[in-house]
Amino acid sequence: MFHTNLENTSRYIRQMNLPDIGEIGQQRLADARVLIIGAGGLGVPNLQYLAAAGVGTIGLVDGDKVSLSNLHRQVLYREADVHKPKVQVAVQHLLDLNHHIRIIPYETYLNRDNILEIFTGYDLVIDGTDKIPVRYLINDACYRLRIPFIYGSIYRYDGQVAVFNALQEDGSRSTNYRDVFPTPPPPNAIPDCIDGGVIGPLPAIVGNIQAFQAMQYLLTGKCSLINTLLTIDASSMDFRHIRIKMLKENPLYHHEPEATPLIDYDAFCKQSSQLNQPMKSVNVKQLKLMLDAGEDIQVIDVREPYEYDIVNIGATLMPMSQIGNYVDEILKDKPVIVHCRSGKRSGDIIQWLESEYGYDNLYNLEGGILAWADEIDSSLPKY
Repeated sequence: MFHTNLENTSRYIRQMNLPDIGEIGQQRLADARVLIIGAGGLGVPNLQYLAAAGVGTIGLVDGDKVSLSNLHRQVLYREADVHKPKVQVAVQHLLDLNHHIRIIPYETYLNRDNILEIFTGYDLVIDGTDKIPVRYLINDACYRLRIPFIYGSIYRYDGQVAVFNALQEDGSRSTNYRDVFPTPPPPNAIPDCIDGGVIGPLPAIVGNIQAFQAMQYLLTGKCSLINTLLTIDASSMDFRHIRIKMLKENPLYHHEPEATPLIDYDAFCKQSSQLNQPMKSVNVKQLKLMLDAGEDIQVIDVREPYEYDIVNIGATLMPMSQIGNYVDEILKDKPVIVHCRSGKRSGDIIQWLESEYGYDNLYNLEGGILAWADEIDSSLPKY
């Protein structure tokens, strides 16, 4: 509960001076219950700014410990915190920042057995995980419980933010994560920060945008990234807004929300020991020669539809998130060139197709469409 007194007024006066907040808005923040999944690169800025803003109850889910490699971007922690449980350390530091709020710690990892119990009673869930299976689990549980879900992700110099499952003026819910990515990708398709690398300010940018969206929603019931995917290229400071529409292939729409099944995504995305075999590849100059010569090949683009709309080279679109639906269309009697943005996702798709379906005619396009823009057609936009 927010109490108007000298200490509280002094603490929050700068944001209370905003016409959309004031004492009423500050009371809304004090009454709010926000759950943050993950106390890492994305979770930390969310935790710090929402705690500082006076969000009354903040739940925190994380089963990890602080490591030395966290410190360059997870600035809530100190060297003395290394090897300590993140949740315990975060609670102490956040209460040192603002002792008027309540922090509910969940020193565990989410799974389908505990997620519904943990999520129940919260007004908003913020995604700070870098684990794809967990993100689907978060999305599906929020859909089932009708809780808004603020998504954030990073990969190297790229970031994404969106607000899913928000209550709209007509009483319906906005789009959700599966309207962008209907089904989980093959194993190892998207690396975490350990494999992909991360520069400290990028998760801070993405996490702070998430926190801002959270405050907008808590204060007004609206926010700017509902039905919209914000993509960020930090290397060029290019920000794009992409409209999201409800996707008929979204499997959640085949069930009533309360009957939404919570799939065991750890089993669904189980790692395969066969996914590390060498693969054949071609570079963009070789592909250009093949196309100019009219060679009988198939070229497949495994990026998502919104990426294809930004830029493409005329390949057949078979999104990685739906690749299982296209297996019958991938030819086995001629060379098949598979490409994505940079060559990572297409390589993972090739390994999966070779392992699961026995393909031996697949070639990865080295460097993907970025290499094509660099070496073949500089007029193409990079994103």
